[in-house]
Amino acid sequence: MASYQTIEYSDELLADQSVSRVYNNNRREWRTQTADGRVEWRDSAGASGVDELLGGGIIKRTVTGGQPVYGREQGYGRTLWSNGFLTINRTSFSGRIGTALAAIGGAALIGGLVAPPLILSAQEEEQLRQQRAAQQQSGGDGGSSGGDSGSGSDWDDGSDSGDADGDFG
Repeated sequence: MASYQTIEYSDELLADQSVSRVYNNNRREWRTQTADGRVEWRDSAGASGVDELLGGGIIKRTVTGGQPVYGREQGYGRTLWSNGFLTINRTSFSGRIGTALAAIGGAALIGGLVAPPLILSAQEEEQLRQQRAAQQQSGGDGGSSGGDSGSGSDWDDGSDSGDADGDFG
């Protein structure tokens, strides 16, 4: 993907264990992780939906009443989306590195951005879910090799505990 719009965000863990995500375009999301690991969200514009981490660092974002958008975690707190956006998590240390890399065009220093799929069939999504489940059972983090897995341990608290910037994009 040659051109994309960069949007930065930061997360704040709330007392009820939900997350307030603030984007630099003045949009705000409230996010809650479900028992099955998906993230339900609603935003300040009245939209809502579900984010699901599939295998291979692929994220499926479904807006209520709309078509899914897919993202691919790029590492360093960055996620490239099929709708032309690159989101960068400013909350974590690696997210700040991702911001700096994007600002200087430094993706070439750590490898180019890998485009997410534009569309997946139900069967392809299920194969990715099974891949993620197998990775988790074998002790892997279930995410991409870029280190931005979105695992439940720190998906929302802005910490950089080593296994994830955990953000689902």
